Amino acid sequence: MQVAVAQIDPQLGEKERNLAVCVARMEEAASAGAQLLVLPECAIPGYMFDSGEEALPYAEEIPGPSTEELERECARLGLYVVCGLLERDGDMLRNAAVFVGPDGLIGAYRKTHLPFLGVDRFVVPGDALPVFETPLGRVGIEICYDLRFPEVTRTLALRGADVIAHPTNFPMAAKVQTELITVARAAENRVYLLTANRVGKERRGEFCGWSQIVDPYGKRLAEADDREETLLVGEVDLDKARDKDYVIPGEYELYLFGHRRPELYGALVEETQAVEV
Repeated sequence: MQVAVAQIDPQLGEKERNLAVCVARMEEAASAGAQLLVLPECAIPGYMFDSGEEALPYAEEIPGPSTEELERECARLGLYVVCGLLERDGDMLRNAAVFVGPDGLIGAYRKTHLPFLGVDRFVVPGDALPVFETPLGRVGIEICYDLRFPEVTRTLALRGADVIAHPTNFPMAAKVQTELITVARAAENRVYLLTANRVGKERRGEFCGWSQIVDPYGKRLAEADDREETLLVGEVDLDKARDKDYVIPGEYELYLFGHRRPELYGALVEETQAVEV
């Protein structure tokens, strides 16, 4: 199947304008033959809010007006889309991504690892790493900073994800993630990684772009630059994501998941304290 990643430049607080841009990218992706589109983190509200009070009016419940618009467009276009927004969860604010398809809202993911940056200073972290079964395959979602924690992508892969949608707002200081970590996460887990970053400036933040589609061998199938809004399209072969092994019987046998030693990895789930300097 064909998948797409949209690199756009959302404007802070301009929900209607940003949603219209997302819909335009959806139309472009569908015209290019894509069945799945990933849009950036906080693609609808923007990211660099200075307080929770400032951000809250731009958040909405899920489902809400923006997800309902995405549902209508997905039904019209026959498209699946992952799109970042701010969720109003009671009196809490969440950094979330919704997953919508031609038959409606499939689910949502709440960012689980929060940097002290932008709106993430004021949101509550999520507590689940779901994988969604769809006619396109099994899709996991992680948002931006989540990628820095290898346990997230590995957990999604162990739960059967073929494709991981990765909406992000990588700033310039995080460019190393677009250079090295995207490739590493895809290759070490044998999954497709669809990283949708944004470009442009928002208050004190400048974003580095370099959106990309990476295959299960760590090869970039498509990548953007650091300046321009664009749409990337690539081809996904689910069999490649589901084959975790490198095997020439009797000569060369690597079982990426079968050779794991979980009994040795207990330190990964132990509580740790930050080192004081």
